[in-house]
Amino acid sequence: MFESTQFERLVGDIYDAAIDPVRWSDTLIRLGHFVGGDAGGMVSRDFISKTGSPHCVFGFDPEFVRLYMETHSKLDPHAGLPLFGTGRILSVPDLIPPDEFYQGRFFQEWMRPQTWIDTATVVIEKSASRCLFLTVLRSKASGLVDDDMRRRMQLVGPHVRRAMLVDRAIDSKTTEVAALSRMLDGLSAGVFFVDDSCRVVRANAAGEDMLSACNILRMSGGRLCIAHSQSDRALSAAVAAAGRGDEEAGVKGVAIPLIARDETRYVAHVLPLASGERRDAGMPPAAVAAVFVRKAELGAPSAPELIARSYQLTPTELRVLLAIVEIGGVRETAELLGIGEGTVKTHLHRLFGKTGAARQAELVKLVAGYSSPLVH
Repeated sequence: MFESTQFERLVGDIYDAAIDPVRWSDTLIRLGHFVGGDAGGMVSRDFISKTGSPHCVFGFDPEFVRLYMETHSKLDPHAGLPLFGTGRILSVPDLIPPDEFYQGRFFQEWMRPQTWIDTATVVIEKSASRCLFLTVLRSKASGLVDDDMRRRMQLVGPHVRRAMLVDRAIDSKTTEVAALSRMLDGLSAGVFFVDDSCRVVRANAAGEDMLSACNILRMSGGRLCIAHSQSDRALSAAVAAAGRGDEEAGVKGVAIPLIARDETRYVAHVLPLASGERRDAGMPPAAVAAVFVRKAELGAPSAPELIARSYQLTPTELRVLLAIVEIGGVRETAELLGIGEGTVKTHLHRLFGKTGAARQAELVKLVAGYSSPLVH
């Protein structure tokens, strides 16, 4: 009964904080106590710059918060978050092998001096380039994340996620949505507005060109179809989920890797559209999603989640791949990640095997080739 009452009050505090952000500091303290943690906060992580920015924290020495922002956020195993969807409760073993974690610089230099030994984390929002996550840490005295802590994090996670959606809705800029409609024909990516059966309501000029070429996309009975059957099923499922308003459709959408008839790789992004967004953008009421399709090519920001899914990379392999792309050398990568050079070489050989690349330069091209037209 006490836990139920405590939880109900906490939920009320969470939604109050969505309306009045000043309340987040006190709310997170109560949330941390409820789930059984000693410190934590909301952290925004940029997958491109590899940095993390704490927005609201509790239980930390300010000096360690500064160190995290300036240096240690790049060593944080939460770099593996692109592999996981919103809502799943993650602890250290889900992100990185424990032996590797406890021997690495992030634990030895940042967590251990503060007596932290584990963390329970849930992704609140995620796009191709960044994510916002809630994390609650446990000290050596409290012990590792256990089933009870996971259960309690599972209870509060959806409410924090919905509260952030409320916050975004309050701060949304409808003029940007309207401007998107005017810019459609100026985009190089194909853009298709579709209904819940994937029938095309409107397409931009680049989209019409793709349909005419019939290489990656075609129309069948007014329905947008992809040449590759597996990708076509994934597109239909994502659009149907958007039409139902399913939470898994995501606020920022779903990315689907595509292969054209001539073996050229493309990327499709399915962006759910709420009814208000359709009205403000001047779209017909039937449109439930916007589908962006573009060729994967060099020179654009990378999409780590899509790369990991395409080549079935583990969180550690993804960390090594992104570090190799960023700084290049095995020794420098080992130093950046706080692991041994032998470990980096082992993961590098696995990356070559999974991706078909033979040199590090080819890995760089691979990462640069996966980009999102939704990243600004």
